[in-house]
Amino acid sequence: MHSRETVERALRLSSQGLIDREVARLCGVSLGAVQKWRTGARRSQPEGDLRHFHSCPLCHGRALDHRAYAHLLGLYLGDGHILLCGRGVYQLSLACCDDWPGLTEEAASVMAEVIPTSSVSRRRLRGCTEVKSYSKHWVCLFPQHGPGRKHDREIVLDEWQRKIVEECPGLFVRGLMHSDGYRGTNRIRRHFNGADHWYEYPRYLFKNESHDILNLCGQALDMLGVA
Repeated sequence: MHSRETVERALRLSSQGLIDREVARLCGVSLGAVQKWRTGARRSQPEGDLRHFHSCPLCHGRALDHRAYAHLLGLYLGDGHILLCGRGVYQLSLACCDDWPGLTEEAASVMAEVIPTSSVSRRRLRGCTEVKSYSKHWVCLFPQHGPGRKHDREIVLDEWQRKIVEECPGLFVRGLMHSDGYRGTNRIRRHFNGADHWYEYPRYLFKNESHDILNLCGQALDMLGVA
């Protein structure tokens, strides 16, 4: 038996257009279970009114998944943007490198977790995939949105955002690294005992034009004990 939360999440992801195999992988369940829940053969109806999923955590007091939000905040600050599409609906867009498809799916997943019933879609571009979601409340959740590029304006977290980053600094850094960072292998040569010796270790880099965002990354790394 799967928990009601798992069933509800699978149904929400299916309603957003994800194929059954993707839903099964994201929820950690079998393909058959997702198919039965979606078709109603073995559907566990969620309790209460699902309209609360459409509401905004800030405007209406709906619970916000702090772990998913910390991750998504890092993704947005690193390489995301918000556009007004008309009628008060905003598009949150993230550009994800096609070399790492698992990170693209992870971005889509946390987007769906933050506003569960918002439409999440993907658009193939040259060398990358755009992951985007539509909601009237993305600008509520990301008050750093504004005209022009991020590095041309001040980027300061609201108090409620700062508390979430302090609670989940690792996920915030994960979002930054996965959107505008790099991990490679650093190889070092040392000569001793008459011969060259090599050792290697993973190296993480984060590059951003905004000094404010660089400082936020550094503060989160300090919380994690990373010099």
